[in-house]
Amino acid sequence: MAKLLLISGSLRGGSTNSATLRTAAALAPDGVEATIYDGMGRLPHFNPDDDPADGVGLDPQVATLRASLAEADALLLSTPEYAGALPGSFKNLLDWTVGGGQTYEMPVAWINVSGAAAPSGGADAHDSLRKVLGYTGARIAEEAVLRLPLSRDDVGADGFVAPAAAREAIIGAVRALATAVDS
Repeated sequence: MAKLLLISGSLRGGSTNSATLRTAAALAPDGVEATIYDGMGRLPHFNPDDDPADGVGLDPQVATLRASLAEADALLLSTPEYAGALPGSFKNLLDWTVGGGQTYEMPVAWINVSGAAAPSGGADAHDSLRKVLGYTGARIAEEAVLRLPLSRDDVGADGFVAPAAAREAIIGAVRALATAVDS
């Protein structure tokens, strides 16, 4: 059983990124357990002084994030791009992963769902994400990295991505990431 942790880089309630990950979790194939982490908005601002090497006194929200990462075999991300980079709250989450080391050698992939109106199509966020993940020692599972332009209209009233082709692409990325766990 491959255990995937799914993290959306968006705090917006109607986020297409979050809908993509909900869809990934709901449609995960047999042999894949997909869990959504939803604590990003509760994390404190990153401060290296608050990240003790021995973990004693670590903020409980950070400890929960790191425990979730430690239980996972791989990480699937989906994040918007704001002002040409990663959203600040998502970058904050990633900063908390550096000191913990849980993503070292962990297979990581992302699905970019930037719509047609996004100036760079999410490329700037991806460049930033790739750079940060390099610092954490994550192993990028390139075969699971996906560009899937979606609009808010592609998300149904149930909160899931509706178009069948998009669902198939999401499932394909999940399968590829699960395969990377074994390689």
